[in-house]
Amino acid sequence: MARKKKRKQLGTGGLHLVALFEGAKGVLVLVTGFGLLAYIHKDVHEAAVQLVRHFHLNPASHYPRVFLDLMERVHSPQLWAMAGAALLYASVRIAEAIGLWLRQRWAEWFGVLTGGIYIPVEIYEVTRSVTWPKVTVLLVNGLIVAYLIVEVSRSGKKRL
Repeated sequence: MARKKKRKQLGTGGLHLVALFEGAKGVLVLVTGFGLLAYIHKDVHEAAVQLVRHFHLNPASHYPRVFLDLMERVHSPQLWAMAGAALLYASVRIAEAIGLWLRQRWAEWFGVLTGGIYIPVEIYEVTRSVTWPKVTVLLVNGLIVAYLIVEVSRSGKKRL
């Protein structure tokens, strides 16, 4: 009996950690979405230029230039759409986090599905060019999906 209780506690701690991670992603995207709304009817390109300057990036180099060019073409309806997409994504992440925290089986399956669909893309990106951020994202996502698969297989047996 004590062994089963210990295994349940270990699973709960891991699920809580994954729930916090997923919830943090949702909150981060939600804050970003609200940040986008702050630029409605404002000069988005000028804000992007200030951001590039703030981080001491060379505006003529590739990635800052792509970012600045993109921001030059963004208008209010597009910002509303991006903010709406951010709200939808954040809502899904937060719902998943709550489900994982409460040890809901649907949330475990949902986590396996939503995390697993990115793995082939992440592997492709790492094979194109190995960088520590790409490898880190792949490893973290892979570990979370593997852990959730273990939890799903455990939950196949009746939970206490």
